[in-house]
Amino acid sequence: MFPIAFDPIYKYPVPDGHRFPMDKYELLPVQLLREGIAEPADFFSPEPVDMQAVYAVHDRAYADRFVQGKLSKQEMRRIGFTQTPLLAERELRITNGTVQGALKALDTGIAFNIAGGTHHAGRDFGEGFCMINDQAVAAKYLLDHNKAKQVLIIDLDVHQGNGTAHIFADEPRIFTFSMHGKNNYPFRKEKSDLDVPLDDRTDDNAYLQILKDTLPKLFEQVRPDFIFYQAGVDILQTDKIGRMSCTVQGCERRDEMVLQMARKHNIPVQCSMGGGYSSQLRTILNAHANTYRVAGQIFHL
Repeated sequence: MFPIAFDPIYKYPVPDGHRFPMDKYELLPVQLLREGIAEPADFFSPEPVDMQAVYAVHDRAYADRFVQGKLSKQEMRRIGFTQTPLLAERELRITNGTVQGALKALDTGIAFNIAGGTHHAGRDFGEGFCMINDQAVAAKYLLDHNKAKQVLIIDLDVHQGNGTAHIFADEPRIFTFSMHGKNNYPFRKEKSDLDVPLDDRTDDNAYLQILKDTLPKLFEQVRPDFIFYQAGVDILQTDKIGRMSCTVQGCERRDEMVLQMARKHNIPVQCSMGGGYSSQLRTILNAHANTYRVAGQIFHL
């Protein structure tokens, strides 16, 4: 089928009692296996990422303070978690899941990370439950190891990928595209290479039309040879944090549009799950599972 980064550490209690919706990291693989979308052999368990890869996009002093549990109380309030060794290990494993997934996608066409999409982590800061920016680390890793020459990051989470934009503000080989709720967190936005801010209550029709108009022009302009896709499902009307009015079906169609464009142009994709905070956990799981269902159909896996 396709490679999926997953590690048993996702099953451990999350600091500060942030269990819901974190339970999705444990339950999504179960659903994928139950439906036959994935097989046990598709899953791989990443080790913590090499810190040299982290230093390539994050300030060394910030990254070391995080790993060593020495961030200030102010820094941790901005992130939203309490510092623990487990938290640092989990973040480093998530990041390597995206790095290794990107390498695997070069052969398989597409790869997933059950977690990831930690796009609020900037060069020298973490925020919004994001400490290390997994797709930023992986994108720079591909460039540094001559695995890609031009990377496109497609971020369709309801929140702007401010950290990713911050990291790559001066990196022309990595194009950052964020389509997000303009009134959603973060309230101080960074400048992506292309930002498409959306009004509150944007529905399926409006959302999909904007994306349909944007993607072909984007592919023609950037001409990427690798894509990172942040596939947050917090654009749903049921989301407790987002301000969009999209349906599960609209979210699925969004995934189809992105992955069909990648397949059409024969560009490998690494997909991280991003956010999702609907009241019903089954809604989150179904929306995320749709991304995998769509990938199987489009990539014929």
